[in-house]
Amino acid sequence: MKINKIILKISMAMLAVIFLSTSCEDFLEEQPSTAIDAGYIFNTEDGLRSGVVSLYNFYRQKYEYRSQDFLTANLLQSRNDLNLSRSGYLGLVGRYERAVSATDYGTSLISKYVWNHNYKISSKATELINAAEALDGLEEDSKNEIIAQAKFFRADAYFTLYRMFNNIYVTTKTVTVDNAFDVIEDKSSEEEIFALINSDLSFAIDQLQWSADFGRVTKGAAKHVKAKVAMWQEDWAEAKAQSESLIAEGPHSLVSSTAGVFKDNMDNSEQLFVVQYEEGVTGGSSNNMINANYLVKHWKADASDGSTTDFTQEYGGVGFARLLPNHYLLDLLAEDPNDTRDDNTYFRLKYYFDAGPRTGQVNDTYAPVTYDPINDVYIPSSTYKSFAERLNPSCLKFSNEDNDPTTYWQYNNIMVYRLAETYLIAAEANMRGGGDPLPFINAVRERAGAAPLTNVDQKAILDERARELAFEGQRWYTLKRMGQSVINHQMRTYSGDGPFFPTYDGGSKDSRLNWQDHYINFAIPQINLDLMGSSYPQNDGY
Repeated sequence: MKINKIILKISMAMLAVIFLSTSCEDFLEEQPSTAIDAGYIFNTEDGLRSGVVSLYNFYRQKYEYRSQDFLTANLLQSRNDLNLSRSGYLGLVGRYERAVSATDYGTSLISKYVWNHNYKISSKATELINAAEALDGLEEDSKNEIIAQAKFFRADAYFTLYRMFNNIYVTTKTVTVDNAFDVIEDKSSEEEIFALINSDLSFAIDQLQWSADFGRVTKGAAKHVKAKVAMWQEDWAEAKAQSESLIAEGPHSLVSSTAGVFKDNMDNSEQLFVVQYEEGVTGGSSNNMINANYLVKHWKADASDGSTTDFTQEYGGVGFARLLPNHYLLDLLAEDPNDTRDDNTYFRLKYYFDAGPRTGQVNDTYAPVTYDPINDVYIPSSTYKSFAERLNPSCLKFSNEDNDPTTYWQYNNIMVYRLAETYLIAAEANMRGGGDPLPFINAVRERAGAAPLTNVDQKAILDERARELAFEGQRWYTLKRMGQSVINHQMRTYSGDGPFFPTYDGGSKDSRLNWQDHYINFAIPQINLDLMGSSYPQNDGY
């Protein structure tokens, strides 16, 4: 059995799924045909457009994939220097107790939900691209619009695979019965990978418009991803050109305050690409538990005097405290007392009693570990575990004020790419390429009320990306892009929460100690490697 055979089966099986995502007026306004077959999909304009809508549906699935308490969208969130991976299967993954070999259970989930998922997107996109290019009678503008969206998704899928697995294979060939059994003997070269990704994104930039229906990819989204790709290639001039063009020429702008960035459905001037959900609508997709991973069980922190904290959307809703901001991140947010990215915008730092004799007062039922700087010691309390579970600061970026605060299951839209990161890419590209980074990094800081910087270096870039983009799925990629020494230092110094969560400090659950150099690449799952030729390379260390 070869990998192309698997892709062929996936492609055929997904034909019907295409139409499950095309009937909602609020979701990209495509209507299904009564003739659901391969001929309709690949030989008519309406069929190709339905196929494009399916790419949005496939992309959205990564925010829904779960097995037990493993949620794919939070995989990379669990592995970085900004959080404490407290519990659950994501905690095991984040502490490098799972997903650390080619065959363990964590890697089998990554095979299904990451490797296979992104190859499914790239394969389906390739089918649509090649079919559109070969279809006679299709008006040129329509053809280019269809191809541009498909090429964006193919580039994004391959870029994700490369950043995670390094040794990947890319192709522009449609899988057919004739080539389904071809053996893939070797990985693609870095040059081949980036050539295809950049070609796809360049086409998307040329053909997509600045504005489109909310939820569709645009010229701005393509420029943003192309700038990110250029940063990986250390092409500072290209990253500068794409990011500055997006900032100066596009219709996008930073939202005026941090409180508005993730408000409502996020159809605002800052968003570049948002994945949409809607309850009770065909094509609206299923609910998910992304938000619940980041919130504490604040409603359980009831004081002995009868003071209580009830379920409330003000605190993000219901959570189970699995991925929490650590002291390294919280200290960065606290450096400037005027920075608005801490309490009740991106994060919730304190919780208040809403019933009983202490109504309106801070809920201090449990005590955290504290640091005594005079004696250079950490002072644990007997209730620090309960504090972490119930009163630790929470990330609010995935909460929605319209959600039911009494359930883990939500229908939140998901911010994928936004302009604040574009500004920080422009700042770093200028810093590394000899330009002036200050206007770009300070635009982000000043929006947050923080004092402008007078000097920018790599540490300043890392710190500002932490404050602005924490828990948005970009941190691990940033650390890896900056190199082995950077990711080693950050992981071994800051990951987890060290002595602030003593249970995981210095032992087998300490992510700082468990980090190994070769974790900079994820293992290629053995089940996928077995479908390749015998010479296809596993990543070093596995």
